[in-house]
Amino acid sequence: MTDISFDTEVTAKAAESGANASARFRERMETAGRAGVVDTARVDHLASKVIKAINDIVIEDQVSYAEYNALKAWLIKVGEDGEWPLFLDVWLEHSVEEVASAHREGSKGTIEGPYYLDGSPELGWNGTIPMRDDEPGTPLLFSGQVRAVDGTPLTGAKIELWHADDLGFYSQFAPGLPEWNLRGTWIANEDGRFEIHTLRPAPYQIPTDGACGQLIAAAGWHAWRPAHLHFKVSAPGYELITTQLYFPGDPHNDDDIASAVKPELMLDPRDNPAGEGVAVDYDFVLDPES
Repeated sequence: MTDISFDTEVTAKAAESGANASARFRERMETAGRAGVVDTARVDHLASKVIKAINDIVIEDQVSYAEYNALKAWLIKVGEDGEWPLFLDVWLEHSVEEVASAHREGSKGTIEGPYYLDGSPELGWNGTIPMRDDEPGTPLLFSGQVRAVDGTPLTGAKIELWHADDLGFYSQFAPGLPEWNLRGTWIANEDGRFEIHTLRPAPYQIPTDGACGQLIAAAGWHAWRPAHLHFKVSAPGYELITTQLYFPGDPHNDDDIASAVKPELMLDPRDNPAGEGVAVDYDFVLDPES
């Protein structure tokens, strides 16, 4: 059996996780090329509004030089710790996602977060997610169907899943974890159906030993995210959906630090009639590309 003492894993530091998240984001932007370039007029419009809003706050709230210098020092630390992906994804992405998804008629989406990786191992429609021997956690059977808004089953749809382990860590962003631990890609069968064998994740705190944790402590906030499963679901000719799914009864469903929970994303787990652990059913409905 594999040693899962977690002695190495629990030494994960925010700066290391942040550096990995920043590096992965840069790689994705380089791959996207000019697809990631924003129109100059939009940059002018949005940057000007942001700068004006900040200056308005300074005047309205009579910000002192001591407060200004504290902000400057903190912004420098965010960069040094590599935590811009974490900061932006926790406190801003939920609004960007809301704007981007407003037109959808199908399933609800929510934020991607900073820990997505493409290229996870491809599995059959009913495969088991890569995990360590004796990986801690309650077995979870996740079943469903991918279909279009008109009800058409989407044969061969791709379902990417990633989630934290029982200690709240993500593979490739914390030491001691196998490369693709708790990350996988399922290919739906001819009826658009899939059956995922994984584990129920645990709630966790975002990293608090870096700049983001410094802000959380200074403001008297909490750092908790409710337990969740991350998904990206796609099929040729349809819009990719990025979402997270949650479990009822989690104490932080109502005050998620990332403001990513929506009622439509709540699961309904039950005892697994075919084995140990729990089972859930959830269908993904995709919008056609415009």
